[in-house]
Amino acid sequence: MTDNLSPERRSQNMARIRRGDTLPEMTVRRLLHRLGYRYVVHYRGLPGSPDVAFPRRRKVIFVHGCFWHQHACRRGTRPTSNRDFWNRKLDRNVVRDQQNRYQLEQDDWSILIIWECEVEDTDRLTQRLIEFLGATRLSTRST
Repeated sequence: MTDNLSPERRSQNMARIRRGDTLPEMTVRRLLHRLGYRYVVHYRGLPGSPDVAFPRRRKVIFVHGCFWHQHACRRGTRPTSNRDFWNRKLDRNVVRDQQNRYQLEQDDWSILIIWECEVEDTDRLTQRLIEFLGATRLSTRST
């Protein structure tokens, strides 16, 4: 499949892709807030700057785009043009994700990865978030 756009137009399109505050990420954050959870966004103090962090719970959530992080779904397919470039770029993303997860796990953080394609089913997503995070309030008293 050939690219229908000129290299200049393709470059403009790619430059407009945002690193954070994507639609799937905002959907997850709104849902978390509606459920009563409070969190830190893009926690720079942790490997990979998780999209959502719960420092007191030592839990983080990454909202991954299926293409950029190579999910095994129809959105995670690799481009057929300029294969060398895309293979190197996407492989680096996958390796970086693995390294970040490993480091977080070594530091006793629990990790939930939500894929872009999973955000559409809000009922299922809600259940996964509640199972991962537990009660909305952590007890501040020790008994």
